[in-house]
Amino acid sequence: MIIAVDFDGTIVEHQYPAIGPEIPFAIETLKRLQKEDRHQLILWSVREGTLLDEAVEFCRKRGLEFYAVNKNFPEEEMKSDGRCHKVNAELFIDDRNLGGIPDWGVIYKLIKHHGETFSSLDEIISSVHANRKKNFFIRLGESLQKGK
Repeated sequence: MIIAVDFDGTIVEHQYPAIGPEIPFAIETLKRLQKEDRHQLILWSVREGTLLDEAVEFCRKRGLEFYAVNKNFPEEEMKSDGRCHKVNAELFIDDRNLGGIPDWGVIYKLIKHHGETFSSLDEIISSVHANRKKNFFIRLGESLQKGK
């Protein structure tokens, strides 16, 4: 599958034009989608010039290389304004989606089990969390929920 991935607010916390801290498991999940599951990743960002180069380098230093950046394939020519036409992807991962971006574990499960039927997003989230070792903050959150 060809997957277009936004940078600010999706891979890193939104602090544009600065690069915010990595969102937990974002790069790890993207590398897994790319290497183990053989999906083709395209970085699709509003960043341009030096700011875009910094984002690409940020990912590269963490072992994540994209098939293409702001275009469909590496050799594609940009328009005179430095832009490319719309990326031809089967899936867009972007924090501007309706409802925001889910946890990267949920994103991975949705992609991994693409085509399978789930009765609800809650079912997917539950299955992701059921397979994850609970850390202190998850247990604390559950305790607080029960106390309400």
